[in-house]
Amino acid sequence: MGIADDAVQVRAQGWRTLAALHGLIDAALEKELQARHELSVVEYTVLDALSRQDGWHMRMQQLARAAALSGSATTRLVNRLEDRGLLTRILCKDDRRGIYTELTKDGWALLNKARPTHDEVLESTLSEAEQTPELAPLVAALHQLS
Repeated sequence: MGIADDAVQVRAQGWRTLAALHGLIDAALEKELQARHELSVVEYTVLDALSRQDGWHMRMQQLARAAALSGSATTRLVNRLEDRGLLTRILCKDDRRGIYTELTKDGWALLNKARPTHDEVLESTLSEAEQTPELAPLVAALHQLS
């Protein structure tokens, strides 16, 4: 095995470690957000992404990128959240083909109730992951980002 092969193995191991940490966090968040707020992780992600926009709206393709979803999956998700009264769609004034998505008052209220749960679960899950030798360096790197 050459140096290039070793680099591929290191990257692959890094990716597996990242995927393991992501899975751990995602499962914990999904469980608690569903139980406490009837929100999935991806629904929370969409509400959170919308809350962080200047003017509080996004084009559908921007929202798809923020939630790591396909365009069709984003449309289905937006439809569900709109049916629940958590967001609304607005036609773009500059481009009639463009549609913006924006949080409603109910969407803001639910997000504000769910955000402490999200933050608490994220913190506790990262603390738990820190005790796993394979995950500890990645958790430490995340802490350095903040």
